[in-house]
Amino acid sequence: MDHHKLVLPENMNQHGFLFGGDLLQWIDEFAWITATVDYPGLRFVTVAMEDVQFRRGIDLGEVLRFVVERTGTGRTSVQYRVRAHGIVRQPDPSTVLFETTITFVNVDADGRKTPLPGSS
Repeated sequence: MDHHKLVLPENMNQHGFLFGGDLLQWIDEFAWITATVDYPGLRFVTVAMEDVQFRRGIDLGEVLRFVVERTGTGRTSVQYRVRAHGIVRQPDPSTVLFETTITFVNVDADGRKTPLPGSS
C-alpha cells in the first residue's frame, strides 16, 4: 500500500532536513494503517523497528511516497518493509531515502498477544 506525506517547516531539524523522529512517526502510522486494512478488526501494537536506514537528508517541500509491503507473518505478529521515496525534489523518484522493517503484534483488550486469524 502506498501513502504520501508533504514535508512542512514544522518537520525540519536544526540542520534544515526532515527530523528523523517525524519520519519514524509517519512510518509507524502508515504501516499500522496498512496492517489494519490487511487485518480489519484486529488490535495491533508496534513491537519493533529493525534495520532503520536514513539514506539521505530530506528537504523542505518534498512529497514522500511511502511503500509499505508485508514481508512476513507469525502466529501473533505481522511484519512490513517500509521504504520512503521523494517524488518532487529528488532527481530519481526510485531512489530510496529511508527504509526499515516494522513488526506489529495482535493483542486482546487486556494487551496480551493473541493469534492472527488462520494461524495455529
